[in-house]
Amino acid sequence: MENRLETILKKYNELTEILASQEVLNNFEKLKSYSKEQKDLEETVNVYKEYKKAKEAINDAKTLLSDPDLKEMAQIELEENTLKLEELTKKLEILLIPKDENDGKNVIMEIRGAAGGDEANIFAGDLYRMYTYYAEKQGWKIEIINETPGTSGGFSQVEFLIKGENVYSKLKFESGSHRVQRVPVTETQGRVHTSTATVVVMPEVENVNIEVKESDIKMDVYHSSGAGGQSVNTSNSAVRLTHIPTGIVVTCQNERSQVKNHAKALEILKMKINDDIMRKQESEITSERRNKIGTGDRSEKIRTYNYSQNRVTDHRIGFSIMELDRVMDGYLDPIIEALIAEDQRLKLEGEKSE
Repeated sequence: MENRLETILKKYNELTEILASQEVLNNFEKLKSYSKEQKDLEETVNVYKEYKKAKEAINDAKTLLSDPDLKEMAQIELEENTLKLEELTKKLEILLIPKDENDGKNVIMEIRGAAGGDEANIFAGDLYRMYTYYAEKQGWKIEIINETPGTSGGFSQVEFLIKGENVYSKLKFESGSHRVQRVPVTETQGRVHTSTATVVVMPEVENVNIEVKESDIKMDVYHSSGAGGQSVNTSNSAVRLTHIPTGIVVTCQNERSQVKNHAKALEILKMKINDDIMRKQESEITSERRNKIGTGDRSEKIRTYNYSQNRVTDHRIGFSIMELDRVMDGYLDPIIEALIAEDQRLKLEGEKSE
């Protein structure tokens, strides 16, 4: 482990010198690239420096144990720094886990009402608001791409882009089937109903190198609708693209012109095709699936929101929180932190078993 950390420290110091060079200071793109590379190493380097200090303090304390006058103080120093070293070692083990290259990216999220009719669409709207509130707390920005309102509220489908720092790292475990158990507003006899909505999270990928033939795409245009398209619903500005070989459908209506909506839809279509290819490749790699939370299947039931008990349960890690009201207001941190911790544990286990 220390050999790897010394290599990282050396690289960090080299980047400090590179960033101070006039050539890089005069080139914004290089400055941005090298700064990001160094920023990615910064936490590991800082923790490693603390680790080295703790080791040095332990060695010093052991030397002083032979001095009768300093033995008591040295014993205290030894115990404190031994405990500190253990904590820092665990932290470094996690920091050295290979990072997901998509963690720093923005995401495209898609929420659909599934089983449960109008109540499923209403729940899809509730999930959209939950993620919106969470994004606000994180300082992220949301941009709606496409929305199809439900007849009784919520959405039968809504797609949106979430922009900010490390968005994918926190939302990548949200894909799957979300289940709600509650008495719908339309229920006259007070019976609890179970409905579901599906969530898909994809990292935003720039310049996707995938060739999509025009002959493989069916394009439909229609009037924009909903909050994103009220000002342009007198013209056929909304665009729907269907990729015939895969059956992937993308709709975009947030731009004011058909040309811009087409360009955006084509960009997202390429991303969805790329995501589909990556998921199929991943499903063939058994070790990857073994070291993942859940099956990775988007139809997998991942979470239940039980309103009568004010409880949210994530079934993949057996985690429950009795604060559903706060969760729906965007208080997702405890759930997301538990998922990240379990993901790190699985990856660390995988590394140690190899």
